[in-house]
Amino acid sequence: MPELPEVETTRRGIEPYLKGQRVSRVVVRERRLRWPIPEDLDVRLSGQRIVSVERRAKYLLIGAEVGTLISHLGMSGSLRLVEQGLPAAKHEHVDIELESGLALRYTDPRRFGALLWSQDPLNHELLVRLGPEPLGALFDGERLYQLSRGKQVAVKPFIMDNAVVVGVGNIYASEALFAAGIDPRRAAGSISRARYLQLALDIKRILAHAIERGGTTLRDFVGGDGQPGYFQQELFVYGRGGEFCKSCGSTLREVKLGQRASVYCPRCQR
Repeated sequence: MPELPEVETTRRGIEPYLKGQRVSRVVVRERRLRWPIPEDLDVRLSGQRIVSVERRAKYLLIGAEVGTLISHLGMSGSLRLVEQGLPAAKHEHVDIELESGLALRYTDPRRFGALLWSQDPLNHELLVRLGPEPLGALFDGERLYQLSRGKQVAVKPFIMDNAVVVGVGNIYASEALFAAGIDPRRAAGSISRARYLQLALDIKRILAHAIERGGTTLRDFVGGDGQPGYFQQELFVYGRGGEFCKSCGSTLREVKLGQRASVYCPRCQR
């Protein structure tokens, strides 16, 4: 699943080609995503100039002169720019054609993503109850400490809760907990303020670094000239169960937390 750095990498990749461009038409080949694509999307978006390309959590907000396209990449979705008229493959469901001659193409093999229209996106039902951005000033260790008091849920699913902080997915929660030396199985309410202050700093540092490195997956924004993501080569624990810890040499262990695989070092994390 694309996580926050991958979505931010996508935003940065497509923004220069979208902002200021006028939409000539919208071609929808498959409307059946997680929620159906609005029947009148072409009417609403065609002829409008794109004024912004922003992100809220894992949602991309493509702002037009009147209204905003809310995009979510779901489990397997992607957005890239192609030349108009390029034949579409099986899972390439939508083209947003621009006056420049390029088209923003939405691909989603599992069809678990979304393309929705809103006049007030930040108050849309999917976004209105989200917590603060992890790289913003409203998120810090004190917030984690206060919200965790009395909670018996394990700390890893706690920091992955979008009401606590958005965008800390499985990969980056695992890496941040390793960096902070915190066992992901520990009850959220049992962790001290000092350790939460460090964890918040590590979440910010690791997410910012992953964004600069292009996330953990390959991206192809424009005709094969996109830059690949290299952060996957720097993972300490995620996906490495049974391998040696890069810090101490111990064997990394894998457990299930909140229905997700979690890898940790029994020596480095406590």
